[in-house]
Amino acid sequence: MSLKSHLQRFIPERKHIQEHKHLRHFGDWLHDPGIWHLTRHSSAGGVAIGVFWAMMPLPLQTIFAAATAIFMRVNLPLSVIFVWVTNPVTAAPIYYLAYKLGSVLLNEPIENVAFEFSIHWMTVTLVHIWQPLMAGCLLLGVCGAAISNMVVRVLWRILSLRKWNQRRSGRGKGN
Repeated sequence: MSLKSHLQRFIPERKHIQEHKHLRHFGDWLHDPGIWHLTRHSSAGGVAIGVFWAMMPLPLQTIFAAATAIFMRVNLPLSVIFVWVTNPVTAAPIYYLAYKLGSVLLNEPIENVAFEFSIHWMTVTLVHIWQPLMAGCLLLGVCGAAISNMVVRVLWRILSLRKWNQRRSGRGKGN
């Protein structure tokens, strides 16, 4: 089974994305066939964009991922799906790691910070740690995007070669 067929099982239908309340504002751009193809290039790019935006502690990450995928003409559904790398379960540990990485990167002391999503936390704590947090998020986003892009390309290549070898060996047996 190819990577393409594996991915197609998880990708939402084109109609659902085109009718999504936030994404439908992209209008005619959603009709570009380039953002719907599952090729090695478009799939790897879509996953990388999703992972990059997943690391950014911003609201509406899906909109940013979709806009980037449309602009870069890579797979839109994969970019939207992979934004969910950060979710209510994974967000706090990922952002805490990002904060620690950013603190080391900027040579700032690491404070004991409890992440929570509230107005009080954002006005009191976030104003003091935003620079190391964003530096760490950018580092995780760029590294995560690069690694995920390479992983998808390598998996695609391996599975394509395996499928090609199976077809070739099947021809040799009189099929």
